[in-house]
Amino acid sequence: MTVRPIIVIAGIGNGTGTGGATARVFTRAGYRVALIARGADKLKKAAEDINQAGGEATAFPIESYSYKALRNVFGTIKAHKWSAGETPEIRAALWNAGSGVWKGFLDVTEDDLQNVLDTNVNGSFAFAHEVIQAFKQNQIDELGKRGTLIFTGATASLRGNVTTSAFAAGKFAVRALSQSLNKEFGKHNIHVAHAIIDGGILTDLSLSRRSDEEAAKAWKENADIRLDPESIAKSYLYLANQDRSAWTWELDLRPAHEKW
Repeated sequence: MTVRPIIVIAGIGNGTGTGGATARVFTRAGYRVALIARGADKLKKAAEDINQAGGEATAFPIESYSYKALRNVFGTIKAHKWSAGETPEIRAALWNAGSGVWKGFLDVTEDDLQNVLDTNVNGSFAFAHEVIQAFKQNQIDELGKRGTLIFTGATASLRGNVTTSAFAAGKFAVRALSQSLNKEFGKHNIHVAHAIIDGGILTDLSLSRRSDEEAAKAWKENADIRLDPESIAKSYLYLANQDRSAWTWELDLRPAHEKW
């Protein structure tokens, strides 16, 4: 590519999970990074860390993952002036936003459902709409594609459980959307992929939940029992680097000792 590509990532958290790791891995691969998330302070910190390490990242905070909020923020991203004065090209995108509603069915509230719908249906549809519109403006690159759109899924993308009626419903929706988009836009040389993350991920939050010192040490040091967000991000870069003769729609990732 003659123009330095951009990856747009929605869902960053505090920067220690999959979204932040993907930003760092794609930065090292030569991408500029547009970060979208709720929580302006944490988002700004994630962008600053990338910039201080020699990359180029910009934070685009939003109030919610509503359809309107996602559509509006893309206008800001497209108008942003990146360094070197190049016309920006969005070549990759990751929908990594999540809605963690784990409750028994009778305890799920209307607010819980609205949160799940915004994050997994309204937001993901708006995000995908803007990304695909941007991809369609790109020329086909040396890999035979105009861009790669990746959705982060979970075990609940495939099956429900006793406390996942709301969570799984949302994840089923994201998976169905990704499959539909893959089939509709593959013929336009737009690659859409879905990743099932089947296991716990090492983050600051997941580590803090292990109050037992021995359990926390094992979670931090034993890669057999949890996923490393950096490894997930490298798998996402692998998807972005696939050529048109062999595209993956669905990838499932789990640690070596995960029971499945």
